[in-house]
Amino acid sequence: MDLPGPIHDFLLVFLGSGLILGGLGVVLLTNPIYSTFSLGLVLVCISLFYILSNSHFVVAAQLLIYVGAINVVILFAVMFINGSEYYKDFNLLTIGMALLRWFVQIIWTTRSNQIIEQDLISNSQQIGIHLATDFFLPFEFISIILLVALIGAIAVARQ
Repeated sequence: MDLPGPIHDFLLVFLGSGLILGGLGVVLLTNPIYSTFSLGLVLVCISLFYILSNSHFVVAAQLLIYVGAINVVILFAVMFINGSEYYKDFNLLTIGMALLRWFVQIIWTTRSNQIIEQDLISNSQQIGIHLATDFFLPFEFISIILLVALIGAIAVARQ
């Protein structure tokens, strides 16, 4: 998308905050179903980042595969978990300190000259050619694994 600078910056901040809040929701929410919905928010925000970089095919693939299939399979698995089996009392201070250490380590080790802008593939035809030639076998394996996972989730849901 060719957006004016302020709108592009606003969308980056909005999607980034959605990613951060969704990620915190995945980790900090005690109800696993709410955590799964937060994971769905994270995956949708990631796919919307691809719109800002003009990779429309990747957006469609991300939404269909990750949000549409993977998140639904995870939701099926979470729905069959017995919540009383798990220890629900956790220490938020430990999680906060681990996150703080992780952010400080990233900021400390990353220098501005190490970050190199790479050209993003924005042509869906080139992606299709790579999927049909170089990545044909892994792409087919992933589709078979997703199909088996979906059939397994349906079989478990029927019982």
